[in-house]
Amino acid sequence: MHYLDYNEKINHGTPDFPMAFYHVDERHPRYNMPFHWHKEMELIRILEGSITISLDSVFLTAHAGDLILIEEGVIHGGTPEHCVYECAVFDAGLLAHTDACKRYVRLMTRHQIQLYHYFQADEPRFAPLLAAAERLFPAIAYPHAGSELLTLGALYEFFGRLFEGECYVESPVESVSLRRKMDVLKPVLEYIDTHYASPISLADLSRLAGMSPKYFCRFFKAALHRTPMDYLNYYRIEQACRILTTTELPVTEAAYRCGFNDSSYFVKTFRKYMGITPRAYAHRS
Repeated sequence: MHYLDYNEKINHGTPDFPMAFYHVDERHPRYNMPFHWHKEMELIRILEGSITISLDSVFLTAHAGDLILIEEGVIHGGTPEHCVYECAVFDAGLLAHTDACKRYVRLMTRHQIQLYHYFQADEPRFAPLLAAAERLFPAIAYPHAGSELLTLGALYEFFGRLFEGECYVESPVESVSLRRKMDVLKPVLEYIDTHYASPISLADLSRLAGMSPKYFCRFFKAALHRTPMDYLNYYRIEQACRILTTTELPVTEAAYRCGFNDSSYFVKTFRKYMGITPRAYAHRS
């Protein structure tokens, strides 16, 4: 999945069937999940290991068998731990083809309700949703005659079970306020995405958020649990990982393309986040 576009501009699926499937394991060049958001909803199923995910600054750790549901526009990112997971990314409009279903879609897309985000495999009341997901993912992962119908059927069943089980709450005022606060960070993340290869200062980022550097640091860390400059380095290293696994470029060129002008500092920073040197990482991949 192209996690590195913060406001993802790629199309998920096709215009007539806006739904896409992604399988992610440790060999995937974007195994780690930098913070991003997209206009579609996303359902993640954990197959092995665990992953700690932040959803608009709220953290949860999901394990094998669990499901995570991410609503549109939510800033999210994650750190996997020996994890294999798969994702279905889809336009909620897929569920609105009949008038009878549109009212449910409006409740979700207008944020009048807040859906549950985490469905544990060992929680009996979530069994019907997990069963629907068991049908959804194979249908979308292996296209064949009728798979679109099977996919839509499983998707309708999932959300039908969600509403049947009242797996939502009315959107609290605090939730609306948090969403607005997180929106302040979106231009900052977009700027990092666009300009990571160039020099970026704390003053540049705080100016985008309309805050003083000191207040911006506190705000950013409270939301994403990293300082702005720590996150910038983390993101640059993620980009370096992509370059090292998908091209034959030397380490020094990868460093330069990711905003590092000092190769020794790049190696030190890479080791800090990845636990190995860039050269060893490239050979391993």
